[in-house]
Formats: sequence, C-alpha cells, structure tokens
Amino acid sequence: MSESTTAGAPVTTLPLTINLQYIKDLSFEVPGGPQIFTQLRSPPQVAITMDVQARRLQEAQPVFEVALVVRAEASLPAAGNGQESAQGKQPVFLAELTYAGIFTLGTLPENAVEPVLLVECPRLLFPFARNIVADLTRDGGFPPVMLAPVDFVALWQSRRVQSSLSAIGSAPSLA
Repeated sequence: MSESTTAGAPVTTLPLTINLQYIKDLSFEVPGGPQIFTQLRSPPQVAITMDVQARRLQEAQPVFEVALVVRAEASLPAAGNGQESAQGKQPVFLAELTYAGIFTLGTLPENAVEPVLLVECPRLLFPFARNIVADLTRDGGFPPVMLAPVDFVALWQSRRVQSSLSAIGSAPSLA
C-alpha cells in the first residue's frame, strides 16, 4: 500500500484487543488417591460451575482483566466407606482453573462495556480454558472433562437478574 492511500484513511481503533492470556490459578486434587483408582468402574459424575469476573486494572484506562473461573468436581455415589462428602457422594477429584485475559477496550458506548467484558471476552477465553481442563483431568488419570459450550449471554443475563433482585430485596421498605 502506498502512503497516499493510508494517509487519507481514518484511523479506527478496534472495539476489543486481547493483550495477554494466562493461567491465574490452577489446582487439581485427588483426595482419595490412590485407592479411588481401584474403585472406579465407570467415569465419575462431574459437576461443573463457571463464573466470569472482570475488573479494571487502572483507573481512567480502558484495560481490564477478565477471568473465567471453572470448577469441576467429580464424585461417585456413596459407598458407605466413611469418605462421603456432605452431599453423600464420595469425592473423586476437584479441578479448579482461573483463566484470565488482559483486554483493552476501544471506543465503545457505555452500555456496551459490560456485555463485551462479560460475554465477548469470556467467549474468547473459553476454548483455551476448556482445553486446559480436559488436559488436566486426563493427565490426572481420569477421563478428560470436556466442558460443554457455554451461553455467555444467558450467564450474563441471569447474573443481571440476580443482582437486580438482590438490590430490590435489600431496599428499605416503605411500610
């Protein structure tokens, strides 16, 4: 491209730039090991919880850390051997991952910042977190946990509904 064509073009900033991705925290525990491996006859039941957290890194700067927090807790139905958890199931493993990214937001309308941080950013982080959890559980000696696709829009909307309900519940009564 020649300078004349680029000199006249307006410079636009991208709405979102990924600066960095990293494992912020990673944990894998097998509380009943090595005996649990002799008790496994089929893949354990795995309960997955996921959360998204976002925070501004510097005041007045459009740079944010967005973290995808994944917890995979595997268990077997209670066998009556005294190792049951409070839910009545025997723990097999616990995998916890906080996978984060540093994002710079370009020029966005104020009402678009929250959905970009809590929907688009985790959508970009998710495939990497999914791969880490699968590798971690497989390398831990268990069948790999393959996280199902996540609807981050629904997760964000449910979080907004919960926060508005808790704001209503904590409002002073007029009675």
